[in-house]
Parts: sequence; structure tokens; C-alpha cells
Amino acid sequence: MPLDLSQARADLEAQLTDTVRISRTAGQPVLDPVTGEPGQTPTTVVYDGPGAVLSTHGQIVFGQVLGQDWLSEGSAWYRLVTPVSAPVALLGDLVEVVTETGGLAGRIWLADDVTEASTVEICRSTRLMERITTAPSAI
Repeated sequence: MPLDLSQARADLEAQLTDTVRISRTAGQPVLDPVTGEPGQTPTTVVYDGPGAVLSTHGQIVFGQVLGQDWLSEGSAWYRLVTPVSAPVALLGDLVEVVTETGGLAGRIWLADDVTEASTVEICRSTRLMERITTAPSAI
């Protein structure tokens, strides 16, 4: 039986209950005149809408919910899933979960590669790398 792509997209998008934001660098940080340290790098929001950030375990669960393995295991621990209508995330874009229920709010990831493409698209899938903003001190 052939896969009904419209239904598969609708089934998957119904599971995208978080709001995610994709931002792209839009200039150079301004130096703080007092400390000489760089300030925040200006960004532009390129997407703010439904999505999900999945750990490797979450990818397996999504495959079980849909009854098919649409997203194989990869080397990335996290993946961003957005509707096909969302823009393509580019390498280095910032990804943030704005609203959610699973403890991911406030964490920021970097797109580890350009959004993956395929002949048959059910969703947009982007490998992520967690952004570490502070390093623990050495012991």
C-alpha cells in the first residue's frame, strides 16, 4: 500500500506541539566600551512556529507513533523537526524552544548542518548541537 504523504504530514504535524524559533546571525556583536567584551550578536528570526526538538530517544518514539521509521538514527543527539512549510535552517542558525512541556525551554542549539532534504518530504529535519554558553571550571 503506498504511503499517503498528505496524511503522513498531517499526522506528524499534529505531534509538533512546541513552538520553536530559528534565528540567524544578522551582524557583528558590539563591544562593551567598559569591559571591552563583545556583547550579544544581533540575530533575525527566520521562523517562529510549530516544531519539536527531539533527543535520539525521542526520534525512536516518533517513529513508533507514526508506525514507520521516517527518521533514522544519526550521529547528532538532537534533531529539530518542523513542517515542510518552514524555512530551511542553515548551518549555525540558533534554535530555541519557546513553549513546551518537556523541560527544553531556555535551552539553545546550533544547527549542525543545513536542513536535510529528500525526494519525499514529510517534515524538515535538522541535526542540532547543544550550544554551551558557560564552561564549567576545570577541577
